[in-house]
Amino acid sequence: MINEGFGDSVEHYDEGQEPNSRPPKRRRGYFASALIGAIIGALIVLLLMPALVRNGILPDGWMTDENRDERTGSTIQKSVSLDVTTAVTKAVSEANAAVVGVVNIQNSESFWNDERTDAGTGSGVIYKKQGNKAYIVTNYHVIKGANEIEVSFSNGTRVSAKILGSDDLMDLAVLEIDAGHVTKVATFGNSDKLKAGEPVIAIGNPLGLQFSGSVTQGVVSGVNRVIPQDLNGDGNPDWQSEVIQTDAAINPGNSGGALVNIDGELIGINSMKIAQEAVEGIGLAIPINMARPIINDLERYGEVRRPYLGVSTLSLSEVSGYHLKETLKLPHDVVNGVAVLKVEPGSPAAKAGLKEYDVIVELDHSKVRDIATLRKHLYIEKEIGDKMNVTFYRDGKKKSTEVKLTRQMK
Repeated sequence: MINEGFGDSVEHYDEGQEPNSRPPKRRRGYFASALIGAIIGALIVLLLMPALVRNGILPDGWMTDENRDERTGSTIQKSVSLDVTTAVTKAVSEANAAVVGVVNIQNSESFWNDERTDAGTGSGVIYKKQGNKAYIVTNYHVIKGANEIEVSFSNGTRVSAKILGSDDLMDLAVLEIDAGHVTKVATFGNSDKLKAGEPVIAIGNPLGLQFSGSVTQGVVSGVNRVIPQDLNGDGNPDWQSEVIQTDAAINPGNSGGALVNIDGELIGINSMKIAQEAVEGIGLAIPINMARPIINDLERYGEVRRPYLGVSTLSLSEVSGYHLKETLKLPHDVVNGVAVLKVEPGSPAAKAGLKEYDVIVELDHSKVRDIATLRKHLYIEKEIGDKMNVTFYRDGKKKSTEVKLTRQMK
């Protein structure tokens, strides 16, 4: 007879014997003697094991000291502690201490008196330590409107910070603090060498300081993404931000924090995310190679020193059909470009002969679609002192001129 499904738990019966019948008495005696002998033998072996190991009969290490009781030879339970080290943990260890919290403090009037309140928190990255000063890069929108700024470290210490400069176009700001609490400075990487699919890690303070030093992992989803920015709130793009796209989770409070590569090098400043109900996993960061010259200017001058053209402009997409034809006198096939509304006296544009109602369509033979592309070429591709070829329409005729760019004087 076989019990199916119980493996070795199979009972065998002599032919003609009922399952519930009692076995012969002599067989029970043999079984009891064998059981007692096995127990006694096991006890003798356990007691003799330490001596057998000392005399070399059993190899040393067959059972670790942590698992053996020397007095009885019995096995005791051991707690196991794992030390897990991966490329990700090494990268986090390399960069984590350089990421801090940035607290925007604003004055608010109450019935009784003026109060200081934490209006918002973000993140920042310590990128430089020189003498008794340390320097932090964060986002402009993190410190916007602040009456005071404090920097929070992972141990809860908060120190006062000074805003050295900020730039709304690139959404960057530089802070200065006393270096006494600084233990780590970020190492710059090369964002130009990033590849889609490359692992990256975001470090920051999502949703406030209670989650300080949070780490999320993902990959580079795309490089050189262009995101239109409406800086003045008029519904029209004023700037085009070139960003790194990643699926590493970036939440409110991560702004200004670090995006690092697998070597723990800073390759981006976390800036924003696409926050739509149907969108998941699209975070954006400012490439560090684009941020570095901005950071240097803000630290050194308190502002970004950009080339100055000296015109006020309007994208053709915002100009009515009537004025395209009657005022600007453009050919029908010219639909992209920027109209010059005003030329500053003594500016590079004025010296080059540009006038009101000219329509700029190319810079250095690269097409100008709107204000954002004009600014991108001017601020990213050119430097103070450079010459720039400008192609434009005046009274329906195509012309060109050369402009020598200068720095705007306040």
